Amino acid sequence: MQEKPVYWLAVASRDHVLAGKEKSFVQVSHGKPTSLERMKVGDWIVYYSPKITYKGSKACQRFTAVARISGEDVFQVSMSENFKPFRKKAEFLENIHEIEVRPLIPELDFIKDKEHWGLEFRNGFRQISKKDFVLICQKMSAD
Repeated sequence: MQEKPVYWLAVASRDHVLAGKEKSFVQVSHGKPTSLERMKVGDWIVYYSPKITYKGSKACQRFTAVARISGEDVFQVSMSENFKPFRKKAEFLENIHEIEVRPLIPELDFIKDKEHWGLEFRNGFRQISKKDFVLICQKMSAD
């Protein structure tokens, strides 16, 4: 019997999200394996991007991608001598578009303090409800 999927929210710069989408992997928590180990095949993840680029300062503040975990194994890659992040295989949804976070704030249950909403994204990785996940996906797929 297959377990029900878990719904995750990850925070990453838009350029990093798009790199993962291009190569069909998810990477979270600055490449640490712990969060990935909690994710199972069939789980869903939505990415929020506070910035356009990792090293840049230009704000993005959008939900940028949605993916379904397709690989059970966590694997490590070498990006440089000092950076060897862990990843997991995922299939990204194609028929969606990026959306701004601000219009959804009043409706998202995981954002408790609507005035200081950015605090809810500080951790970088968290479980969210199916209701919040579906709401984000519906808005991302709307024309």
